Amino acid sequence: MNAMQKLGLAAVILLGMLAAGCDRQQAAADNGLVLAGKTMGTQWRVSLAGVSADRQEELRTKIQQQLDEDDHELSTWKKDSVLSRFNQSRDSRPQPVTPAIANIITLSLRIGRLTQGAMDITVGPLVNLWGFGPDIQPSHTPSQAEINAAKALTGLRHLQVIERADGAYLQKDLPGLYVDLSTVGEGFATDNLARLMEKEGIHHYLVSVGGAVLTRGHNAAGKAWRVAIQKPTDRENAVQALVDLQGHGISTSGSYRNYYELDGRRVSHVIDPQTGQPIEHHLVSATVIATTALEADGWDTGLMVLGTEKAKALALREKLAVYLITKDKEGFSSWMSPQFRAFLLQDASARR
Repeated sequence: MNAMQKLGLAAVILLGMLAAGCDRQQAAADNGLVLAGKTMGTQWRVSLAGVSADRQEELRTKIQQQLDEDDHELSTWKKDSVLSRFNQSRDSRPQPVTPAIANIITLSLRIGRLTQGAMDITVGPLVNLWGFGPDIQPSHTPSQAEINAAKALTGLRHLQVIERADGAYLQKDLPGLYVDLSTVGEGFATDNLARLMEKEGIHHYLVSVGGAVLTRGHNAAGKAWRVAIQKPTDRENAVQALVDLQGHGISTSGSYRNYYELDGRRVSHVIDPQTGQPIEHHLVSATVIATTALEADGWDTGLMVLGTEKAKALALREKLAVYLITKDKEGFSSWMSPQFRAFLLQDASARR
């Protein structure tokens, strides 16, 4: 298992990762050449239009190489990754990092500030404490003292990106600060797959890593790529809404799949940095459409932590394309921002 396996697999719940249409037979006809594999503890998928099957193995190799490079930068499971080396260091001096990591962290810090700390990439010690990182699941509910000790090692204010003429640097003023980019890793990798496709002269594709998806152009049938937002259920093909991304990225964070039982309590993988506890409110899914999959992947986690009402207010204030699913007394209800409605093809019943 690597840095993305638990958080990355569920911090962005499947969006029809594979959903270029609801009907499987129609999807197979529309998708053209489809490649798939594993990375970061989850699945990747690339659907291409207008590409000869003769290029299949060549493209598969290049895709896997790109994803392996991404994993080597971001993984917290691999001790020799760029990020792991920063986490292991206790040096408060600026440390060189790749431009990619500098860009990811700059975006994450901005979203963290706008969500008032709800999206916090330094929350790793708490994630690990609750058993959703490289550490094993705890045998008992962490005590308040344990939570406080882990919280003392977190905080976006302790992290700084420095751009110099000779490159990018990352600096921490807290020796034990631990940066976990699992919440944005799938979006980052998805964007890189899109860049790879363009580099290869391919302009009609749907690419996805885990639950982060990005599209360009049209499918093999000449139609818009359609992506399904899944209902909060264990049934894979239960579609809540269908969207045309129009060349954008989409990502979903949800609390209804990646969890375990501990001391009679259902423990969600989504951790509130303020309380140090797994979230317990009734927002079960937050989907965001943005210019890039990375940005969508960053916003969805922050919205999940905030809960329904605060997430609505933030979406409206920042003019985000957001779709929320909330559990209530009658089942599940949905809400979408005006910006999201522009991408909507079909919305299932708000109740079920």
